[in-house]
Amino acid sequence: MSLEMIINLSYIVASILFIFGLKMLGNAATARRGNMVSAAGMLLAVVATLIRSGMGYQYIAIGLVVGAVIGALAARLVKMTGMPEMVALFNGCGGLASLLVGWAEFAGPSAMPPSVALPTALAVVIGGITFTGSVIAWGKLSEKLAGKPIQFPGQNILNLLLVVGAVVLMAVFALKAETGEMSIILYVLIGMALVLGILAVIPIGGADMPVVIALLNSYSGLAACAAGFIIRNNVLIVAGALVGASGLILTKIMCKAMNRSLANVLFSGFGAASTGAGKATEGEAKPISAEDAYYLLEAAGSVIFVPGYGMAVAQAQHAVRELGDLLEANGCDVKYVIHPVAGRMPGHMNVLLAEADVPYEQLVEPDDVNPVMSTVDVAIVIGANDVVNPAARNDDTSPIYGMPIINVDEAKTCIVLKRSMNPGFAGIQNPLFFCPNSRMLFGDAKNSISALVSEFKEG
Repeated sequence: MSLEMIINLSYIVASILFIFGLKMLGNAATARRGNMVSAAGMLLAVVATLIRSGMGYQYIAIGLVVGAVIGALAARLVKMTGMPEMVALFNGCGGLASLLVGWAEFAGPSAMPPSVALPTALAVVIGGITFTGSVIAWGKLSEKLAGKPIQFPGQNILNLLLVVGAVVLMAVFALKAETGEMSIILYVLIGMALVLGILAVIPIGGADMPVVIALLNSYSGLAACAAGFIIRNNVLIVAGALVGASGLILTKIMCKAMNRSLANVLFSGFGAASTGAGKATEGEAKPISAEDAYYLLEAAGSVIFVPGYGMAVAQAQHAVRELGDLLEANGCDVKYVIHPVAGRMPGHMNVLLAEADVPYEQLVEPDDVNPVMSTVDVAIVIGANDVVNPAARNDDTSPIYGMPIINVDEAKTCIVLKRSMNPGFAGIQNPLFFCPNSRMLFGDAKNSISALVSEFKEG
């Protein structure tokens, strides 16, 4: 069997591993294994590609060691609250890599036929947009940039002109690159892509960042797919197509979870004037102590936890799992209800609860609980705000009107854990805080949950 045949078989095996790994990621119980399967496929693909290129094994070893060290350090040192911005940066790195592949291929010694020039232009444009867009998303998520939309007059028109201009230049580049005189167009395309990435993300509010991350993830996959056509690497085409398609599907799921179209997310500037929008909320919040909350929980037959970004900030997931275990030992039915856009990236809450070893079967979706919410004795909301805001059902003037939420206001008692009465990341006031059946347990979420755990242990 020739070396070329072995490499091609390796690519087929790697592609199969990608597909099976992606399938396994769709279930919380198999997601960790799916990640390992996909990683094994990528390792096989990288090694086969480097061998095919004629590089020595020492370069393969160096690359593996450097990549493994960087990946291990990034995974071990990042805080769980920093996961969304790390994902954004990784998306940006993928886009930048594709841009550099296209640039390097154009700078090669031979003229570029149209069949290579077009994917080169696509890799450069999509990669550039992904890179700068991801950097802006990282800045918003890490709060190094303002989370609110940044808008100016004529912004959408300027973005449209840049898109049209980029499409025209890509067509010219694809047709004329054979002459080898199109370097100026390539550099203009790179500049336009980098600017467009910035302008496309700055008008998007922080509350829409889960959708933006999913979309940028798709962009990075499409850029990688284009890069695969440039260097004629089948496994890169397959991997890029899988990431691009799955990212688009995830983006659609995120939009559906917010009852908004993708165009509305990208161009509405949600959050620009959302503070104070909607009907004025009236009433008085009713605080509760940890001791009184314990008596409610001790008598409860069913309890649901609704985690949000506040749980991530407080690193309260382990204390939440301990409280859940104590409630179960007390004969209580415990569930963890996760909204698709809770947190600041897709799956943020799932990752946190998995880290705390919460049983997968206890993780449920809003549709599983909402129909029977009136039978739930206590709903504990931990730092979530917009995904439990009843204004989404009742106030047609609210920016989130029509968004599917977790109907915790219909539970017999709702305990909301918050540091203060300030609105959430989207800047929208929440009438839930003033509902007759709501009680506010103020303070750091981890400290509050730990206090409840202590009450159970002492009781």
